Amino acid sequence: MHLNMLKAKIHRATVTHAELHYEGSIAIDGLLLDASGIREYEQIHAWNINSGQRFVTYALRAEESSGIISVNGSAARSAQAGDLIIIAAFVQLSEAELEKFQPMLVYVDAANRISHTNRSIPKQMAVA
Repeated sequence: MHLNMLKAKIHRATVTHAELHYEGSIAIDGLLLDASGIREYEQIHAWNINSGQRFVTYALRAEESSGIISVNGSAARSAQAGDLIIIAAFVQLSEAELEKFQPMLVYVDAANRISHTNRSIPKQMAVA
């Protein structure tokens, strides 16, 4: 049995461009791709924090250190410049592979520069 698991995410990236007539995808600063382990042309899911819209597309490499997060093609109807999005990639793993696996989580600031990375999401606690 294989399970679909979170491979990587770029958390709360700011959309810098929405290019309706550009070939579809999300162009992502190359440093963010490298840090997250997301590969160019890999399928990604994007979740728009501002609107709640979700869409699936693929990653393109943008210039390193550019801060670019450009939502392109039909996906540009799902986000606009200034929106915050979460970009995620998934992987299929066997039960045995799960023993040693941890996702790569990349957190960015308002300029889409890496603020920190992590290998786990803190446990959510009940609010008193």
